[in-house]
Amino acid sequence: MVEVVLLIAKVVFASVIYLFIFSIIRLIYLDIKSMNVSKVNLDKGFPTLRLKTRRELLPFKVEDIYVLSKSMTIGRQDKNDIVIKDSFISGIHAQFILERGEVYIRDLDSKNGVFINEKRVENNSKNLLKDNDIIKIGQIEFIFVKG
Repeated sequence: MVEVVLLIAKVVFASVIYLFIFSIIRLIYLDIKSMNVSKVNLDKGFPTLRLKTRRELLPFKVEDIYVLSKSMTIGRQDKNDIVIKDSFISGIHAQFILERGEVYIRDLDSKNGVFINEKRVENNSKNLLKDNDIIKIGQIEFIFVKG
């Protein structure tokens, strides 16, 4: 009877180890896949937001690079194209608008505002972004790269 219990324990333990290894391999695969998608979009010359703030100082998840391949919104809510769970960012904070090869940013009545090169953007006005502009949203600063 003891041998049967030990055999079952060995099988369960081996199964847990295999599931753990499988989950690690899956996470590595998904990480590599997301890096390849970003690299493909960067190769196409799309404009990007590059993180200027040091990531390790932030208490929430944020990517190093966001590719602006279409008009996109940024905010705390999950329905945004760029979701950042910063308590200083509104639910739907701002919108990036791509028109005729140019990128504009619009503050969508956010509480803490949007800043371009330390100058606050007026609510609901379209502001043209230039290469290397510093965009501050909440606690985060991005560098805009035209592409």
